[in-house]
Amino acid sequence: MPIALNTLRNAIGLRGTKAQSLLEARTLGLRTLFLCHSHLDNDLINGVIKLFSDAGWRVYVDWADPLMPDIPNRETARRIKQKIVELDYFLFLATPNSMKSRWCPWEIGYADGKKHIDKILILPTTDGVGIYGSEYLQLYRRIDKSDVGYLRVWEPGQTKSSLLAKNL
Repeated sequence: MPIALNTLRNAIGLRGTKAQSLLEARTLGLRTLFLCHSHLDNDLINGVIKLFSDAGWRVYVDWADPLMPDIPNRETARRIKQKIVELDYFLFLATPNSMKSRWCPWEIGYADGKKHIDKILILPTTDGVGIYGSEYLQLYRRIDKSDVGYLRVWEPGQTKSSLLAKNL
């Protein structure tokens, strides 16, 4: 089942483990993740970071990068491409806003050309009205909650999954 947007908003209060840099994350054995999202979803991002931190991941968010230009330009694109390649995984947070974004489809297209298919993940969401991200579910692995509330990675079009994190 897709993750409710309110679950992401409410996850902010959870305790997580953060690495301050890519080198520190790798030293600690954490998996690293590029978070593709709409900036209009800022209220969800801290919840996503907390959920993945609790699962032993370090999450990269472009607007938290001090080297990212204030106004998007060619350097923005270069830096985003660098991070997509450099980090272990690419996660597309599928929300109503990211599905309408101009940057998000570009980022997932770039990731598709640069990363192994198993390193691209979709996080479909629901707001109770619609489910977002279904366009990608036959192409990439998705992250959903299992029937017992665990965060799991599901293969495209399959019912087989592997555990990512407990207690969501």
